[in-house]
Amino acid sequence: MDSRVPKLIFVFLVLYAAVHFSSVYPQLPGMMASHFNSRGAPNGWQTKQSFFGVFVSVSVLAVVIGFGMPKLIAAVPAQLINLPNKRYWLTPKHLAETTEFLSNYFAWFACAIYLTMVFAFDYAIQGNLHPENPPDPARMWYVLAGFVTFALLGTIRLLAKFLRPPPEP
Repeated sequence: MDSRVPKLIFVFLVLYAAVHFSSVYPQLPGMMASHFNSRGAPNGWQTKQSFFGVFVSVSVLAVVIGFGMPKLIAAVPAQLINLPNKRYWLTPKHLAETTEFLSNYFAWFACAIYLTMVFAFDYAIQGNLHPENPPDPARMWYVLAGFVTFALLGTIRLLAKFLRPPPEP
C-alpha cells in the first residue's frame, strides 16, 4: 500500500491548522486556559505564545513519529529493532516490503495523532473564545475514543502482519 495518501492528508491537516489557528490567534487572550478537567472546566493556564509553542512542538513530534520512524527502522541494525519475527521481516529479501508497510502504518498513525491534537487544541481555543458557552467536553471524549479505537485496530493490523511470517514457497 502506498503511503502518499496519508502524507497528503497530513499536509492538508497541517495547512488547515495553520490557517485556522492563525485566524483565531489575534482574538485569544494573552493568558489562556490550556488544560481542562474531565468535565471541561479549565485547570491550567499559559500564555498564548507558549500554548502555540507547545502545538508546534507536538506537531514536530508527530512528523518525527510518522515519517522518521520508518526511515530509522530501515537504517539501524536489525538487532536494535523490536519487531516480531524480525529475522524474517528484516532480511534483505523482505526489508522493502517491511519498510513500505511500516511507512504506510506510521503515516496513518501520524494523521491520527495530528487530527487528535488539532481537535484538542481547538477545544482549548474555543473554550477561550467563548468562555460563557464552552464546547461540550463529550466532544473530546469522542475524539479520544476514536483515537484509541484507531490505535487498537492499527496495533492488531501490525501484529497480524508481523507475528507469523508467511511460509516460504
